[in-house]
Amino acid sequence: MQPLIITVAPTGAELTVDQTPHLPITPQQLGAVAAKVQEAGASIIHVHCRNDDGTNTHSVERFAAAYDAIRASSDLIVQFSTGGAIGMTPKERAAPLQLRPEMGSLTCGTVNFGDDVFENSFPIMRGILTEMKRYDVRPELEIFDKGHLSNARRLEREGILELPQHVDFVLGVPGGLDATVQNLADLVDNLPTGCTWSVAGIGRAQLPMALAAVAMDGHVRVGLEDNIYYSRGRLASNEELVARVRRIAAEAGREVCTPSQARALLGLIHREAVATGEAASRP
Repeated sequence: MQPLIITVAPTGAELTVDQTPHLPITPQQLGAVAAKVQEAGASIIHVHCRNDDGTNTHSVERFAAAYDAIRASSDLIVQFSTGGAIGMTPKERAAPLQLRPEMGSLTCGTVNFGDDVFENSFPIMRGILTEMKRYDVRPELEIFDKGHLSNARRLEREGILELPQHVDFVLGVPGGLDATVQNLADLVDNLPTGCTWSVAGIGRAQLPMALAAVAMDGHVRVGLEDNIYYSRGRLASNEELVARVRRIAAEAGREVCTPSQARALLGLIHREAVATGEAASRP
């Protein structure tokens, strides 16, 4: 079996520090978490940013500070969210891509998100992909429902998306596809040829989906964005969630990827930290 890539999503857009004190808000906190999760076995960090008061932001300056803090404390692959938070404009969501992270998430379709709607129309997806191409950022395709794979294939036919890519199945979101092994297996069977994949189970589904991915030779995303509990009633830290998957993988005979090994597996090129001024001035 191939080595396991563990992605950690430490913050997200929905949680507050009132729900868990382990939530990293500031760039400095993200940098500290990056060091801990890399030691625990992670190789990719999926980045959302917050203001000091905990509110969501897609400020380029805030993402630059987070990027620099993560790079100063770790060698993790930095993956920016282009999902942002409900209500952000597509322009806001894509703005931090000018910092040229190695990867950026691309949600491949609109999905109900609890009582809200996470809008990802074809014009929005095309616009974000155009910015990814402009700044040479590799997309990770976020799949909340089976039809999103069809959308990715349509974008390929249009010439705006190159396949294969790395795909992350986000299962168990209220309004999206349920987090079951049957659904995961169906999605994997329908992947475009050559794509690598990981799965992010939401809430209590995080551990069962991680177990399935380890057994199916896929990869795993964990972190407080998706699940704040280690067990019933016991809050988790990001590094604990990563370390648990590493232990499970070891029992199954799978080593975890270092960031360098994950770059090789995904065909990425390492990038150094990017200063705010330099990034904003790049073509």
